[in-house]
Amino acid sequence: MESLLQAANSAIKENQKEIKPRWYPEYHLAPPVGWMNDPNGLTWFDGYFHAFYQHHPSSPEWGPMHWGHARSRDMVRWEHLPVALAPEGPEDRDGCFSGSAVVAGEKLALIYTGHKFHGQPVDENLYQVQCLATSSDGVTFQREGMVLDTPEGLHHFRDPKVWREKEAWYMVVGAKKQGKGEVQIYRSADLRHWDVESAIAGEAICSAYMWECPDLFPLGDKHILMFSPQGIAAEGYRYRNLFQSGYVVGSWQPGETFAPEGAFQELDHGHDFYAPQSFTTPDGRRVIMGWLAMWESVMPEKAGGWAGMLSLPRELTLSEDGRVCQHPVKELETLRGTCEQWQPAKLQQQTVILKEHVRAMEVQVEWDTSSSDAERYGLSLGSGARIYVDNQSQRIVLERHYPEHNISGYRSVPLPEGDLLRWRLFIDSSSLELFINAGEYTMSSRIYPSDDDRQMALFSHSGNATVHHACAWPLSAEEPS
Repeated sequence: MESLLQAANSAIKENQKEIKPRWYPEYHLAPPVGWMNDPNGLTWFDGYFHAFYQHHPSSPEWGPMHWGHARSRDMVRWEHLPVALAPEGPEDRDGCFSGSAVVAGEKLALIYTGHKFHGQPVDENLYQVQCLATSSDGVTFQREGMVLDTPEGLHHFRDPKVWREKEAWYMVVGAKKQGKGEVQIYRSADLRHWDVESAIAGEAICSAYMWECPDLFPLGDKHILMFSPQGIAAEGYRYRNLFQSGYVVGSWQPGETFAPEGAFQELDHGHDFYAPQSFTTPDGRRVIMGWLAMWESVMPEKAGGWAGMLSLPRELTLSEDGRVCQHPVKELETLRGTCEQWQPAKLQQQTVILKEHVRAMEVQVEWDTSSSDAERYGLSLGSGARIYVDNQSQRIVLERHYPEHNISGYRSVPLPEGDLLRWRLFIDSSSLELFINAGEYTMSSRIYPSDDDRQMALFSHSGNATVHHACAWPLSAEEPS
């Protein structure tokens, strides 16, 4: 009888030829077929970066979660590997939920949440436990079963992130306790026996009912608690998505409680970014990738046999004023083709077409805000996506409008101070990722233009705008010759 793991890989092989490429990304990591959500197990092992992810291989709809798997030499060109985990054990029969990966000696270890119901699928019957699987070759994994049971009184208890600290392993797990979110910290000597150390909780940090996908890591001289809260109400321009992802800056040492030093801050201000996970590169950079989608969003790509993708890898730094900044990793420059330069210009209530058709491109634009008095000025991609400065509200706006797919709305961030405004924009078949100034803000959204509606232009409305510098590179993930 074929195992669930074998069936998953058979389904991918059988269905992959049916994938429709209309919105399939050129250089982002997406599932070979079926559904993708959270990134899992981001790590470096045996000469490769490894990216696992939540995966339903037999359908573009969310379903019993497997662990998809890809690897890369450079974080930007990915090779799909066989599915690593399938929900076929007594502890994970309803799903192999999110988790992480660590290198333990000569082995790659996956620590993940086993998801199961005892009876009807309601909270009272839900059990989430932490499980272990190991591999010597980084491709085939041996399941070792449950290593941490559900604490008494909890049902939502998931998304373990594990790391090594001196002589011990540490793990943070998201939890819902008495209707409030928190993060629990555990310690182990061997990855198999875990003792609780402390908890991070309290509405002073975040008032959400569940803190998903927690991560705790050093950055600069601080520690960053990163997580994805569920249940925050919108406040003005903030928290406009159904769920959020963000961070709290603080301090932490083994054996101590995390001490927050500021409020919860959103990581990305677009429509689509969730469940980021961090890892460390061999040269010491702290990098994150997130799910470039959002729960309960419309996903037109499902009609093409797939759904979901991961964000570009982003290096994190800590600013002098204690903010986490995000920068596209330098390896993305290896995707560039021949540079196209545009002369400095003053847009006088006009639209200037830069490219007739854009599918995969990096664009850099530098605006002189001190001499730009237009009510709105920015960049458009077709009729459905615009990024612009709104001078009246003093905000940068990412707006999308695809009424044929029931997608419409905008997100915005404050216009940074200073006379120069620098945009670095990555456009793919169905996504935009905007990095503002030195990673001060990021805005990421899915887009769904038709094939004949991919014209890129600069514009100014009701006034003038000055462009100091503009250039672009076509991007391709094909191996350089």
